[in-house]
Amino acid sequence: MLNTHHFTPPRLVILAIGCVIAVTGMRCAPRSDTQGADASASVQAADLVLRGGAIYTVDAKRSWARAIAVRNGKIAYVGSDEGVKSHIGSGTKVINLEDRMVLPGFQDIHIHPIYGGLQALSCDLSALETQEQYVEAVAAYAAKHPDKPWILGGGWSMSAFQPGGITDRQLLDAVVPDRPVLLTSADGHTSWVNSKALEIAGITRDTPDPAGGRIDRDPATGEAIGSLQEFAGDLVREHAPPYTLEATVKGLKYALDMVNRYGITAFQDAGVDMEGLQGLDAYRQLDESGELTARVVASLWWDKSTGEEQVSALLEKRERYTKGRLSATTVKIMQDGVMENQTAALLEPYVGKPGVTGFPMVDPQKLKQYVTRLDDEGFQIHFHAIGDGAIRQSLDAIEAARKKNGNRGNRHHISHIQLFHPADIPRFRELDVVANFQPLWALADEYITDMTIPFLGPERSRWLYPIGSLVASGAVVAFGSDWSVSTANPLEEIEVALTRMGPNGETKEPLLPEERIDLPTALAAFTINAAYVNSLEKETGSIEVGKFADLIVLDRNLFTIEPSEISESKVLLTLLEGEPMYGNLSL
Repeated sequence: MLNTHHFTPPRLVILAIGCVIAVTGMRCAPRSDTQGADASASVQAADLVLRGGAIYTVDAKRSWARAIAVRNGKIAYVGSDEGVKSHIGSGTKVINLEDRMVLPGFQDIHIHPIYGGLQALSCDLSALETQEQYVEAVAAYAAKHPDKPWILGGGWSMSAFQPGGITDRQLLDAVVPDRPVLLTSADGHTSWVNSKALEIAGITRDTPDPAGGRIDRDPATGEAIGSLQEFAGDLVREHAPPYTLEATVKGLKYALDMVNRYGITAFQDAGVDMEGLQGLDAYRQLDESGELTARVVASLWWDKSTGEEQVSALLEKRERYTKGRLSATTVKIMQDGVMENQTAALLEPYVGKPGVTGFPMVDPQKLKQYVTRLDDEGFQIHFHAIGDGAIRQSLDAIEAARKKNGNRGNRHHISHIQLFHPADIPRFRELDVVANFQPLWALADEYITDMTIPFLGPERSRWLYPIGSLVASGAVVAFGSDWSVSTANPLEEIEVALTRMGPNGETKEPLLPEERIDLPTALAAFTINAAYVNSLEKETGSIEVGKFADLIVLDRNLFTIEPSEISESKVLLTLLEGEPMYGNLSL
């Protein structure tokens, strides 16, 4: 286990273009070259001063400071306690940090705020663990809401339905026989429905599997058993009532409050208009009312059922919604499913499943065509790719775009990236693609030990979530949570990146300990590197003069505690442009 208590940061080489390369070969994202000094030619009183802290700036030199001055929402000074005195006037609010840690605000580059917020405000099963608990919760929710025509919600774990994670409609029929029930799994890839929902959707034994989906069936009768994989869930979902704008805004507010409590000041919504969500209008409404408490990059959903004809609509959305704190500049392409239900696209078949390699959501040859067009239009591409097959298909598409368009600097990134063929690891740096990991998943929980490794075998399982290998290759590595699939708390995720163990004692052995990374690398992945992905690195992501005062205060210095204690740390204060979004200035 790495011990950061006595950590000595690697020697860094500063390049003229503003990049940083550790002697280990790590490449960090480009960043601003501005930094505070202990004097100013014309000092004006600051609105806010934080002093007496352990301030880790995440600048190019990975500097430490003791004090920060904020004026008009931006950082006016970074340096010593003595030097900040000249920025203190009669109206300056001064916070004595008492050696608490200050970091740039965290940024999450793969999260589902609206979807997660709506789930939390519906029939939410995410805090439960067993089939019995799920059924009891559904029964209680239905009894509490007798007038709802549909019971909607989710958050159930596939591991509760071993073997295979396959749900049973009869469990739901026993408690809600007269209304349709549609419950999405925690990972969003499986829909659990009752018989009434199947009836309304017209799903029978003769219904064929849709493209990119699978209807799980009784092996004896061929009847649907109530488990719909991937896009098969849309057969039912299209009959459910759509979410209203009012409900969407309510779900978004729930999520914003949560991410601010976790110190997140910017994020990339990984599917703002998926499943008919009115996410763009919800963000616009809150931005115009001054209630959008984070900077947001909206990933526009790529409809796999159509082709390039949808590009004009994507361009219109980008033009219409990119203003204020919202940027609709990214397109989300879902290229495969997940490992647990064998829908993740692999290069070789799953163990014990002859001929089964999952399936690509978009034909790989068409993917090259679509990505080349989107890249030429200036869109960033945000891929979902879990299996080694989908990762390779995504890289091949970006390579095709590079050959046709050159490097347009669109900062494409591939998220989840669970299983690699080792030959594809160096391609991330070669193609200038960001490796977007969800580090909380890099642990040996039952999803890995029971539902993944047995279907991959030991040789392929060596390349599960190889975060350390990507860092060593020189690729830009950045982090996201994929909430509501798992916690949005960056501190828990950082701990797992360092330990490859469960942050709350869930596991006894680290998963591939050779793939652990150190604390500075993990912090960069949630700050400056994430800002780079979000095209915000000139404005945020590090604590430097001229950047927005998007800052967080922690209750302890992460560099002075054991990695296993990081998840116990708390965010005390979250500032966006110097204004509290969580906590208060009295600490």
